[in-house]
Amino acid sequence: MQEKSIIIRGECELEAGLALGSESKGVILAHPHPLYGGDMRNPVVTTMMDTFQKHDWSTLRFNFRGVGASCGTFDAGRGEVDDLLAAVDHLRQEGVEKVLLAGYSFGAWVIFQAAVAGRVEQEKQLFVAPPAAMMEFGSEFLPGLELVVVGEEDDIAPPEKVGPLAKKWNPVTPLVTVAKADHFFTGCMGSIGRVLERFLQIYG
Repeated sequence: MQEKSIIIRGECELEAGLALGSESKGVILAHPHPLYGGDMRNPVVTTMMDTFQKHDWSTLRFNFRGVGASCGTFDAGRGEVDDLLAAVDHLRQEGVEKVLLAGYSFGAWVIFQAAVAGRVEQEKQLFVAPPAAMMEFGSEFLPGLELVVVGEEDDIAPPEKVGPLAKKWNPVTPLVTVAKADHFFTGCMGSIGRVLERFLQIYG
């Protein structure tokens, strides 16, 4: 499956990469915090993308406003939710019917904001290392939350903080802890891939 460079046209023109699978299911990948070097080519985001592509999912990763070739400036989450929704619209225009929103760190927080505001209703969600020690997460129920992944040694998304939140978000959603992993999953990319492989065997 080959990824092509595209522009998502919304409030801001967003730099993005799109790879279309043969089935009508796709994942949108939301990257870490723009003010700390996060972008769509982040190693965790890339590992997630590669795993979904192996299972013939369409993938769409993009740079939030102000990152890379995307126009605009950082907007503390407000504009970034709009960016996420523009990505959803684009993927649906490509004929993808089943859309999963997968966010890593800040990307998970943006998806959370969109979900609790009722701005994503059909789209399911997947969180990797939601940064609960750095950013404010509520305890609202998320009926579409399918999986939460944390690192055992993550001090930004600590399991002891994310775990209780995840039970409130959705008590039946699996919470997977990756052994010896920090927030960046240093040396643990293979583990992330294996977690998603198991998830896709059930989900997709």
